[in-house]
Amino acid sequence: MSATTTAITSRARLTVTEVCEDLGVSRSTFYEWRTKGVGPRCIKLPNGEIRVRRVELERWLDSREEAA
Repeated sequence: MSATTTAITSRARLTVTEVCEDLGVSRSTFYEWRTKGVGPRCIKLPNGEIRVRRVELERWLDSREEAA
């Protein structure tokens, strides 16, 4: 695991860029999910920036897990 990956996994709140990198999706996909209400829960800061709590991202991913 690289230092960047380790830093991202240890952060409690992630930027949109970090979430997109972690999931391997584009920013437009992330914002499309937000518009449709199917993306992870987000925090909108007073300056308009978006953050995603690591625990919310993990919870969201767990909810999408399919039985193999």
